[in-house]
Amino acid sequence: MTYFDHCASTPPYEQVVRTVGELMTLHYANSGALHRAGGEALKLVERARASVASAFGAKPEEVLFTSGGTESNNLAIKGTLEASRKPEKHWITTSIEHASVFNTAKQMERLGVQVSVIQPDASGHVSAADVEAAIRPETVLVSVMHVNNETGAIQPIEEIGRLLSAYPQIRFHVDGVQAIGKVPLTWTTAGVDLYSASSHKFRGPKGAGFLLMKDSIQLEPLLAGGGQEDGLRSGTHNVPGIVATAQALRLTMESMERRVLRMRQLRSLLIEYIREMPELILNSGEDDALFAPHILNVSYPGMRPEVIVHMLEERGILISTQSACSSKSLKPSRVLAAMGLDEARASGSIRISFGDEHTEEHIKLLAEALRATIAKLKPLERGSR
Repeated sequence: MTYFDHCASTPPYEQVVRTVGELMTLHYANSGALHRAGGEALKLVERARASVASAFGAKPEEVLFTSGGTESNNLAIKGTLEASRKPEKHWITTSIEHASVFNTAKQMERLGVQVSVIQPDASGHVSAADVEAAIRPETVLVSVMHVNNETGAIQPIEEIGRLLSAYPQIRFHVDGVQAIGKVPLTWTTAGVDLYSASSHKFRGPKGAGFLLMKDSIQLEPLLAGGGQEDGLRSGTHNVPGIVATAQALRLTMESMERRVLRMRQLRSLLIEYIREMPELILNSGEDDALFAPHILNVSYPGMRPEVIVHMLEERGILISTQSACSSKSLKPSRVLAAMGLDEARASGSIRISFGDEHTEEHIKLLAEALRATIAKLKPLERGSR
């Protein structure tokens, strides 16, 4: 099988797999315990914290370990809103966010929070000017993802961060899950207050992640318990997951420059092949400055995307539809619909995402499989184009 679903999850580094196994065998003690084994486990956690901080130029105390992207996003959003003392609270986000943000917006609205949802342009990018125009006196938080998980559109995070510097009462949260290792972030100058990450998106273990949080930020914890992570995230430390996350992040960041260059070349090659298939329409743009190097979204109007996915799987190719959290839905892509694409395109999209293992030969095999699949499916197209 050739795996082109790295946005959903990535194959862990071999070193990371070994690290998890060794730590589960040798360092199973609770990091909160008073005995020596507990102290050794806690030291491993704090070394991992320092390592993660170093990768971003952050302080160790600005790293909060979580179970992954969904928890990090929920903690950043709900923790900020609940910590605010304003009687009325307003939150600005976008219509193209991951489900863990988009559905949190619905939940917060039910609880009385006022939510403004910014729409993207036809390329899938939101405007910093639109964000500023939505600001009110009661605005507490702005949440904008770094890289869209369906189209790969890179959002203007630094520009939004600069404009929000004029509004010190507003916190800026960024979902960085799809950006790490592919799109850089300068933590100290980006103007971001909270940055979410998930380990299994950069070849670490599932069930682990972190939230970067400026040390001036106050959050209300989601979980009450033993007070781990300075009282912000109670629960026994997942020592193997935390240490493996730091290891995977270090390996990922060390190879980032080479990875980005290679992925851009592979993405350009795949775009060339797709342009030779008139049945397919690109939903992701080609500008390297505006789109992440590892994601390409394509539509086959008139065809159910899950049919394409299963037919490619029969040929040994694994891709996805929409995001992994939404791939079982038969509804049109919420992200593509927000971009103004018609129902045929929004309902017929597939997502291809690259990894470290891919070569030009893999792209050629994918293109050949797509051509063969289209040839089989063309007589079954729904309606006219």
